[in-house]
Amino acid sequence: MKTVYGPVPSWRLGASLGIDPICQRKICSFDCIYCQLGKTTELTVKRREFVTVDTVLTDLKEALQRVTSICAVTFSGTGEPELASNLGELIIEVRKVAPKDVPVVVLTNSSLMNQKQVRKDLSHADMVVAKLDAPNRQLFQQISQPHPSIDYHEMLDGMRKFKQEFTGKYTLQMMFTQENKNFAREMASRAKEIKPDDIQLDTPIRPSKTLPLTPQEMMEVKKHFNEFNTISVYEAQKVKAKPINPKETNKRRPLK
Repeated sequence: MKTVYGPVPSWRLGASLGIDPICQRKICSFDCIYCQLGKTTELTVKRREFVTVDTVLTDLKEALQRVTSICAVTFSGTGEPELASNLGELIIEVRKVAPKDVPVVVLTNSSLMNQKQVRKDLSHADMVVAKLDAPNRQLFQQISQPHPSIDYHEMLDGMRKFKQEFTGKYTLQMMFTQENKNFAREMASRAKEIKPDDIQLDTPIRPSKTLPLTPQEMMEVKKHFNEFNTISVYEAQKVKAKPINPKETNKRRPLK
């Protein structure tokens, strides 16, 4: 499996060239009810090296020779990027190869941000998109279905600490489903604690076992986030991108 895929059309980032630091099916610290990749095959919080830096750089250089224009290089894929113990080194080396005007981004579920080393690794990115889908422990268990060792409030504390330490752009991404749509006010209160630079409000519009909220329902959700720089998935401009290898891309982002 190639470690680099796409570009994919991201409503958040534009034409995004993906880097998968896991490259397996599917290793994560969560087993979210809406995940487009289906059930987590290995639920873990143990960090380890899945792919080498050399492999990623080789794949990235090859991909960059075949793409004409990208808006971001994004760490995401078949699992949680924070689980890659060499994430910091990967980000540093990728930044050396990526076009100078293209940000290096990490999409994370935030589960290990309470660990100092994880925050240090993430700090090398230009932008971190951190996920939070629940305002309390009960909904966190129901929606994210985390590894038993992950404590909701410790995770929140890690997210707050990272915001205080990080010099790049910190974006908070919230996925709304039927389970949490009536807790938008409480979700906004959690966002105030974290103080992100902006907020992305999402709902499962890609293939998922969980049905998305309607545009009207998302409008009602957004009303609680007026004091933030906020964008909803239904408001985002549609982006076009042609993947180099559709088969590799489909492993991380299943087509409809």
